[in-house]
Amino acid sequence: MKLLAFASLLAATASALAVPQPKDLSSLQFPTQKDALNKRYYDYDNAQEPIRGVNIGGWLVLEPYITPSLFEPFRTNEYNDDGIPVDEYHYWEQLGKEEAMARLVNHWDNFYTAQDFADIASQGFNMVRIPIGYWAFETLEYDPYVPGWQQLYLDKAINWARDNNLKVWVDLHGAAGSQNGFDNSGLRDSINFLEDENLNLTMTVLKKLLKKYSGDEFVDTVIGIELLNEPLGPSIDLDKYKNDYLVPAYDYLRNTLGKDQNIIIHDAFEAFNYWDDFMTLNDGDHYGITLDHHHYQVFSSGELQRSWDERLGVTCSWGEGTLSESHWTVAGEFSAALTDCAKWLNGVGIGARYDGSFNKNGASSYYIGSCNDNENVYAWSEERKQDTRKYIEAQFDAFEMRGGWIIWCYKTETSVEWGVNQLIANGLFPQPLTDRQYPGQCNNA
Repeated sequence: MKLLAFASLLAATASALAVPQPKDLSSLQFPTQKDALNKRYYDYDNAQEPIRGVNIGGWLVLEPYITPSLFEPFRTNEYNDDGIPVDEYHYWEQLGKEEAMARLVNHWDNFYTAQDFADIASQGFNMVRIPIGYWAFETLEYDPYVPGWQQLYLDKAINWARDNNLKVWVDLHGAAGSQNGFDNSGLRDSINFLEDENLNLTMTVLKKLLKKYSGDEFVDTVIGIELLNEPLGPSIDLDKYKNDYLVPAYDYLRNTLGKDQNIIIHDAFEAFNYWDDFMTLNDGDHYGITLDHHHYQVFSSGELQRSWDERLGVTCSWGEGTLSESHWTVAGEFSAALTDCAKWLNGVGIGARYDGSFNKNGASSYYIGSCNDNENVYAWSEERKQDTRKYIEAQFDAFEMRGGWIIWCYKTETSVEWGVNQLIANGLFPQPLTDRQYPGQCNNA
């Protein structure tokens, strides 16, 4: 497409989305979707390997179920979770800045090291997705965090990745005010991201992140920046999110910075094809945007009690659903989990649906099976071990129908079904990654 036509379409898109017209495009060369990704990583047209990545979860953004040892010292009794902070925000708030810093520097120094990145590469992965919160860059006046430190560790991790020939997605995982109310955003039970103060701060942070990690120091290794992890589409104003956050961020990257870095947009839990007309050109080029889908089957009772055939059908549909989408897609999160039994997976004080202990805001669950010995892989039945391996392989088959996958997550302190390194150690995860004990489950192998 000629540059003039490209400029006209981009201006029309901005007008339709009720945002200021982008700056003059006449001096800029805009990459197509494939051009941007080929330059950064691999050549889709020549059918080189897809993204096969792993998430660095629970490190620079705390999640209680990944590192329960950080949260257990707050426990006030053995009968419930009273006293335990429910997220990173309250972790800092309860400890105070000085003590929280002391504990978290120890965590940042030790939970992930250069050896982990060497191991990840040796196990056949080619990319890592690294979550980080807004508070690593800037904070609101009343925030309990100390900013800046996580950013130093992110830079160190990118260098570890470079040393091991791994590529990186930098993922803004938590927005000021929270974009979803999940503990993985840093602040649970609040969805106020689009309030003016929160939105303005998050945009300030995002611009810093875009400028730094699209710059010369990092662009050889950072092949994508995720503008925001898991905004909860059904609970936020998606038009405001697009007009006041996504489009301005894109305009800043392309027109102010003049960078061709690939950007990733999470699907906001909307259905396949929802984003087809967002920043999509008539000739099939996509502005250098990748759509990120996250898929799990453990966060409702209905999903947890699916038969194997039902679970497999849903898994394969995840791959098939992407084939007609306009944007290139990658499954940026999924897991091996067949239960929600991992301690605090649903949040501190909430329980599990699988064993009927779930209780949140008056919602309860019914008994499906026991969570006893869930973290003891030696107590697992042979059927469960086989189903875990089958499920992992089926997801690989599904997600490799398009751009690939990034599994959640590489390690946890205790949970086998959420920790790739433990799954590998116990023979439940393909090694090499192309090994199939159960080939062709989605008829695409």
